[in-house]
Amino acid sequence: MFKTGIGQDSHRFEQETSKKPLVVGGVVIEGCPGLLGNSDADVVLHALTNAISGITGHNVLGTLSDRMCLDQGITDSAAYLAKALESLQGYRICHVSVALEGKRPKFGPVINAIKASLASLLSLEPRDVGVTATSGEGLTAFGKGEGLQAFAIVSAVKF
Repeated sequence: MFKTGIGQDSHRFEQETSKKPLVVGGVVIEGCPGLLGNSDADVVLHALTNAISGITGHNVLGTLSDRMCLDQGITDSAAYLAKALESLQGYRICHVSVALEGKRPKFGPVINAIKASLASLLSLEPRDVGVTATSGEGLTAFGKGEGLQAFAIVSAVKF
């Protein structure tokens, strides 16, 4: 039996003078301010966490992640993803696909690093992780360079 979940997340950039690093898919990317949020605001890991919640019905982002972040000081979005993975009882992820939208940064040079990071976090081979990116052609706030948006689809199989 297969299950599929879809997740989305978006965040605005911090002020240009911010020292917060930009983290996307668990990879620090130079040349852009970080994303606005209580955590590291990693839109890819948040979208994946939401997609897994779509499979399990166990929502991690929101009340649970807020407790982890605000009460326990956990700001690394990989911890939220790990919490979502704990609820996959009886299923294992077999493939993920992520689509990013943003005018900046240029994702071409870091796509393989993001794929490798996601593969490691999800216990997958890099060939089982797809990552694409688009500038958005200026049609949305993301395409105008105001922030980033990510969509994720997760496929899981019962074992």
